[in-house]
Amino acid sequence: MRIEDIEDDIRWQTSEKEWMLWDEPWAEPDPLEDIEEMRKSKYAEFLEIEQLKAESSFRWSLEIDYADGTHIGSLDSYLINSSYQRVRRQELLAGEEFYYALGIAIYEPAYWSKGLGTQALTAYIKHHFEHQHNPLFLQSWSGNERMLRSAEKLGFKIIERKPEYREVRGKLYDALTLALEQSDFRAL
Repeated sequence: MRIEDIEDDIRWQTSEKEWMLWDEPWAEPDPLEDIEEMRKSKYAEFLEIEQLKAESSFRWSLEIDYADGTHIGSLDSYLINSSYQRVRRQELLAGEEFYYALGIAIYEPAYWSKGLGTQALTAYIKHHFEHQHNPLFLQSWSGNERMLRSAEKLGFKIIERKPEYREVRGKLYDALTLALEQSDFRAL
C-alpha cells in the first residue's frame, strides 16, 4: 500500500461502487461516512500496515497495480476455523485449528475479464505457500462467475456448498467455500 492509494480507496467506497455487485453484494452498504474521517481512518490503516511490514515478511494484504502503475484493486487474507467461519485470531480457542482464506477485488471495471485477478491471486497464493499456509481457502457465491473461473484455473475445489444461501438482485445463489492444497496449485 502506498499513501496515494488512500484516495483510490475512498473513491471506490463512496462513488465508484460497481465492484460491490460482485464482492458480497448481499451485504448492507456502510452508511455514508464523512470523507475526512474516512481519510484519517485509511491513513491510520496505512501506518499500521507499514508497522506490520517492519515486523514481518508476511503480508495480510496487498494492493494491485496494473503494469503502468494504475492502482486497480487489492488482495487480503483472513482467518477461518474448521467450520469455515471467519474468526479473529484473538477469538480462537487455545489449540483451535485455523486456516487462511483469501479475498480479491479488482475495483476498476475497465480491468475486469483480462486475467489480472488470476495473475494477482497466483502471486498472493505463492506468498502464502512461502509462509507454510496450506491449505488455502476462498469463499464466494455461485453467481460470481469470474472468481470461480479464476479459482478453478488455479486448482481450487469446492468443498462446501450451502444451496440458495445468498439472495442477490432477487435471485438465490449458493454460498461456496473452496480449498487449495499446495500440491494441487496450478500456477499461471
